[in-house]
Amino acid sequence: MKKRLLLSLCLALTTFAAEAPRPNIVFLLADDLGRADCGFMGGKDIQTPHLDKLAKAGAILDQFYVQPVCSPTRAALMTGRYPMRHGLQVGVVRPWAQYGLPLEERTLPQALKEVGYETAIVGKWHLGTFQPAYLPLQRGFDHQYGHYNGALDYFTHIRDGGFDWHKDDRENHDEGYSTHLIAKESVRLIRERDAKKPLFIYVPFNAVHAPHQVPEDYLKPYAQLKGNRQKYAGMLAAMDEAVGQISAAIDEAGMRKNTLFIFSSDNGGPNPGQITDNGPLRAGKGTLYEGGTRVVAFATWDGVIKAGSTVKAPLHMVDWYPTLLKLGGAKLEQKLPLDGRDAWPAITQNAASPHDFILLNTTPSNGAIRMGDWKLVLGGNIADNEDGGGEAKKKGKKKNAATKGENVELFNLASDPNEKTNLAASQPEKVAELRAKLAELAAQAVPPKSIPMEKGFKTPRVWGQVD
Repeated sequence: MKKRLLLSLCLALTTFAAEAPRPNIVFLLADDLGRADCGFMGGKDIQTPHLDKLAKAGAILDQFYVQPVCSPTRAALMTGRYPMRHGLQVGVVRPWAQYGLPLEERTLPQALKEVGYETAIVGKWHLGTFQPAYLPLQRGFDHQYGHYNGALDYFTHIRDGGFDWHKDDRENHDEGYSTHLIAKESVRLIRERDAKKPLFIYVPFNAVHAPHQVPEDYLKPYAQLKGNRQKYAGMLAAMDEAVGQISAAIDEAGMRKNTLFIFSSDNGGPNPGQITDNGPLRAGKGTLYEGGTRVVAFATWDGVIKAGSTVKAPLHMVDWYPTLLKLGGAKLEQKLPLDGRDAWPAITQNAASPHDFILLNTTPSNGAIRMGDWKLVLGGNIADNEDGGGEAKKKGKKKNAATKGENVELFNLASDPNEKTNLAASQPEKVAELRAKLAELAAQAVPPKSIPMEKGFKTPRVWGQVD
């Protein structure tokens, strides 16, 4: 009798799983957001009521990792593979770059589109535009709206003399503040979607990335802040407002019960302590320290993800690719092997991290890896990029006589999450273990595709114009 009941229960659960509707997916990506700037992460300077509400309805991903800068993070999301496999591990894809995310990569929207999803990108692409084949509509998106490159003017939509605002991969001259336009188009697509299909809408805001620009009305509530910190606060408030409009559109469409919201920053905040706030984490954007790679993130799905929960398991942006494919019913088998792992048990069942290690990056000049609670950083104190953590700029490059002048840092993140105590000298065996794994991964990396910036680039251009 017990066996019969157990069999019946198993069959019922299997049937439910097979018949369970695939979720709509709203993936919200902020640009250069400080880890501690939102209210739900303890921020007090800036009001983020809409993000706070969404976060509290789901799970905060407390140890969520990305790449030190934005193009690599986007490549990780789109493919479930570390950017060192794409040659995108160094820097970002500049407007004039003659490369992009390799065409042999299967992308997240392509995989979801294969199983019937309607797919849209509204915001910043930043993965290559030098040929039409690299544009969003050729990479799996049914709809495209926004800009291809970073750091554009929020009002004129110009970057380095080139106009960069597009709709369905054609030049578009909608006027307005870019965050407002992104919100408006996202809402339109939600309202006008094909209701017979699940929706994947990827909203990579250019906010709160420089240049620091925002309509004057958003500055008034932050008169106590000064300079770019005040402008940044207004920019974040405008982005929060946009998230509220997108969330309301989901509610109005009756989609809430079957919609997964995901929110993350693409890297840590630049200039922490001056413009952004990464909390007590060390350094910021462009560095391999926690302040550059461990970011603000949450996942919310009413009735599926426990409201008010916190996920402590270390996860990485590459994990969303296999996780979303499984939720959407797409096949994981593909030509190129994945680095990402299914994060759903960690998010919904408090399971351990699916990773034995997380590669934070490997380049010809530096690298970092996390294994369990241990983290190894090589070359991390070399001066940061132009808007990184600032710490290395003050201290300069440190040398360690025990490692022949090479800068080697080892941290135990369980006891030292803010990376204050370098244990490399006292833990040589642990250093050797992590170095061996990092070297193994470095040997698999393809050469970086980045090329030096073309000085004096002033020629007006329209990137990706399709005739």
